[in-house]
Amino acid sequence: MKIYNTLTRRKEELVPQDPKKLTMYVCGPTVYNLIHIGNARPMIVFDTFRRYLEYKGYEVNYVSNFTDVDDKIINKAKEEGVPSEVISTRYIEECKKDMEGMNIRPATTHPLATQEIDGMIEMISQLIEKGYAYAVEDGTVYFRVRKFPEYGKLSHKNLDDLESGHRKEKEAIKVSGEETKEDPFDFVLWKPKKEGEPYWESPWCEGRPGWHIECSVMARKYLGDEIDIHAGGEDLIFPHHENEIAQSEAANGVQFSKYWMHNAFLNIDGEKMSKSKGNFFTVRDISQHYDLQVLRFFMLSAHYRSPLNFSDELMESAKNGLDRIVNTAENLDYILNNSTGRSETFLPDEDQDFGSEYVKKFEEPMDDDCNTADAIAAVFELVRAINSAVNESSSFQFIALAKDRLQVLCEILGIKTERKKEVLDSDIEALIEERQAARKAKNFARADEIRDMLASMDIILEDTREGVKWHRK
Repeated sequence: MKIYNTLTRRKEELVPQDPKKLTMYVCGPTVYNLIHIGNARPMIVFDTFRRYLEYKGYEVNYVSNFTDVDDKIINKAKEEGVPSEVISTRYIEECKKDMEGMNIRPATTHPLATQEIDGMIEMISQLIEKGYAYAVEDGTVYFRVRKFPEYGKLSHKNLDDLESGHRKEKEAIKVSGEETKEDPFDFVLWKPKKEGEPYWESPWCEGRPGWHIECSVMARKYLGDEIDIHAGGEDLIFPHHENEIAQSEAANGVQFSKYWMHNAFLNIDGEKMSKSKGNFFTVRDISQHYDLQVLRFFMLSAHYRSPLNFSDELMESAKNGLDRIVNTAENLDYILNNSTGRSETFLPDEDQDFGSEYVKKFEEPMDDDCNTADAIAAVFELVRAINSAVNESSSFQFIALAKDRLQVLCEILGIKTERKKEVLDSDIEALIEERQAARKAKNFARADEIRDMLASMDIILEDTREGVKWHRK
């Protein structure tokens, strides 16, 4: 199996430290709002890659964090007049709901930054002792970028070349109060608290960690000093992942990650997603119009390193493609349950190999840098073969084999082959009445639970002056 390594800018054979086990860290979201569809791409892509690694026989220790202390979280908390942990806890739960809707399997560990502060203080102390970091008078701790000679090896940026274009940042440093830095490229490991912000005790001041140190510490704790694969969106290459490398390798004295995988950006109708342009969509927004399985299928329809354009037309195309696969799977179930075909105890030699060529066609692109687009093409070939070969007179064993071939490949892609069962109008009305009663009784937890239950059934509620209106997605 080969993967493209951002570090070396070439495809390399995947050779983990342990032949049977593999360690993988994927940067997770900062939880201050509902996740957007740009967040969803790395979640879906690397969940699929993990599934394929497990299909190939690896035991994967998969870690993906939640950044639950950050300026955006703090600002949101101030807006609502609540503690920061109320915001982060709320949106971690909402994120998990969206992940479940996209059929993203829970990580082996989902660490929270706020629960790993002791480890961050320990790593920062190590960096200071080794001369890679320094504290200034107000308690801020910086990393000495120029002390780490390999800085820029991931992003392939040269500090001396950047220096000439760095004048604006130097001016910004004077304004922001960071003039105490030894060098404008030095980045924050620890910063003092501000009024009303969450903080922790440290040897330098009451404060909180910088963003970059969080992932270095969580990766070390749950995966070790050296990990096999580190992944995330390409927007994280610089400075976040570059800084992770510098911190981790300076502190641990070994290579941080052997392979680095990055997915390309997601655009909306050919433009960068932006709230100001009105083309910003959360996963929850999409769920109002499509089953999130469609979003997953859409995300896998392009190679993860290729920019992906989101549009209504492309989502409709993904929906139609997914329907073809699901229809075939449902037809197999129907024939299997209603067939009067033969029930031999074995398959003839010519049937035993059915579908294997398409499994091979699926594996070849997946082995070539997780090319899900070509893998999906192989699934469609299998679907066509099944539709041609299977009928009511086929033996039970043959139908079961065809179903298993399709099911295995769909499972790797995280595609569910069973449709959600249609809910009766009377059942919906009964749940809405129960929700209204719960709200009157001020049992808002139950009311929210019912709303979420209906949403999972693709039922959209609208609270209006005339009462509750609902419609199917």
